[in-house]
Amino acid sequence: MAAKEKKGKRGCGCLIVIVLLLAALAAAGGWAWQRYLSFADAPLQGLQPDQSLLVERGDSLPAVVRKLRASGVAVGEEIEWRVLAKQLGAAGRLQVGEYSLAPGTSPRALLTAMRDGKVVSHRFVIVDGWNVRDLRAALARADKLKQQASQLDDAALMKALGKGGQHPEGRFLPETYFYTGGDSDLDVLKRASSAMDKALAASWSGRDKDSVLKTPYELLIMASIVEKETGVPAERAQIAGLFERRLKLGMRLETDPTVIYGIGPAYDGNIRKRDLQTDTPYNTYTRAGLPPTPIAMPGLAALKAAANPAPGDALFFVAAGDGSGRSLFAATYAQHQANVRVYLQRYRQNQGRGQPEEGKAVLEEAAEAPSAATPPAAPGATR
Repeated sequence: MAAKEKKGKRGCGCLIVIVLLLAALAAAGGWAWQRYLSFADAPLQGLQPDQSLLVERGDSLPAVVRKLRASGVAVGEEIEWRVLAKQLGAAGRLQVGEYSLAPGTSPRALLTAMRDGKVVSHRFVIVDGWNVRDLRAALARADKLKQQASQLDDAALMKALGKGGQHPEGRFLPETYFYTGGDSDLDVLKRASSAMDKALAASWSGRDKDSVLKTPYELLIMASIVEKETGVPAERAQIAGLFERRLKLGMRLETDPTVIYGIGPAYDGNIRKRDLQTDTPYNTYTRAGLPPTPIAMPGLAALKAAANPAPGDALFFVAAGDGSGRSLFAATYAQHQANVRVYLQRYRQNQGRGQPEEGKAVLEEAAEAPSAATPPAAPGATR
């Protein structure tokens, strides 16, 4: 009987121990669960405004956690990050890119963003009428864009883009492009080049079949001139038509922007008579036909205008000089001279108000020239 009582007490004691152990485990589990929840949903500490994290190709979760530590985030043990990533289905699925570490971001929100590829986007705009020097300078200033093109000359750049042997001018479509941290300037240029290829092909396929332009590249060159010569959008097709007619008649284009492009970085904002008389491959006052390459990046509207120029009889135009950006068109040189005199009168009236000097020399020369039906070297498009 005594032995039975002793055995019963021993069994009861074991049961108590088991219960206490289970209670301790439950308490520990509850504490661990609460700690985990607190980690997963609590805002990350140590973040600064506009801070971000770059996940690069090949980065594992531990590598990402180390980057977080380096950026000042000390929240969570690695095991907690692993458990959370597994729970969210993010383990092994972190996508490359730049991610925002805005104040208030939690580990759960961050890993979810990395799983879904919700990267920070930066905007880069190629402006209609930029030349390749403008484009390179803007890329060099772009925020969080890897610089690779800056070390390449034009030939090496085009080779890196898979366009070896092509001149870079005019080859990139003016548009807004988005990129994320870790992307390079070459990535942006590849997309811009591809976009221009598609836009040019579409314009060429929809061109006026009576066009004097023989190849898509000639269309690109013409569009770049139209882009630089157009003061108001409504005149693009009219200016394209004027240049088309001059080419058909064998007249020189005589357009200032091509001369300016030939001057290059030495251009100081003022085109002079000697510039018009100095022969370069881009001087359309001294050379017939189109220049050898585009002179700028034409936008979609300029491509469309060059492909479908407006009909008409105008062969000359000059800036109206009234601040509107519009042009005065003329079918004869005598009419053009009259328009030039109107411009010069307005120019002199506005000379003290910051009127640009561009084209002054040739305009004055044209205004003083004797009237003729077809002059040997009449200014065509001066602004």
